[in-house]
Amino acid sequence: MGANLIEQLRQVEDFRTLDGRRHPLWLVLLFVIMGTMNGYVGYRAWGDFVKRHRQVLIETFRIQKHGVPSYSTIRRVVMGVDFDKLAAIFNQWANQYVEIEESEWCGIDGKSIKGTVQDYDSSSQNFVSIVSVFTSKRGLVLGMDKFDNKKESEIAIVQNLITTLDIKGAVFSFDSLHCQKKLAS
Repeated sequence: MGANLIEQLRQVEDFRTLDGRRHPLWLVLLFVIMGTMNGYVGYRAWGDFVKRHRQVLIETFRIQKHGVPSYSTIRRVVMGVDFDKLAAIFNQWANQYVEIEESEWCGIDGKSIKGTVQDYDSSSQNFVSIVSVFTSKRGLVLGMDKFDNKKESEIAIVQNLITTLDIKGAVFSFDSLHCQKKLAS
């Protein structure tokens, strides 16, 4: 088995200045992942997760001086982290960690990110979406990528993800968007 997730998260470059930095970036990102895995989604929810599990997190990760990060710290980190670099590190980790069995079912879907819509009142809206590859048997995300709908197509991102992740022998389920004649060849 490859590197653990914490080792991979330590590779994400910290964009924050040294002044006032109380919590390591990898730790804040790990808490966001842990919160998401437990059904907490969004800045306030991640803050609630950390607050609710404060004592266990402090003991498990041997946090000493400043305790756990606040909601506002989590928000600043998530807003400032370079998503492309984080996604590349996550995809690399997931590729080492998860082995696909022959004929395993994988779902691939793109979801737009709330709050990224531009020109909402025109017919040519622009927004950011995340495409993820999900194993239904184990409930794990194998990889993800983002795209800007004005610049790229979900079809190209999905094809790139399958190629990059080197997924072979799996059964995929896609949206009807991917059921075009020229894609079948």
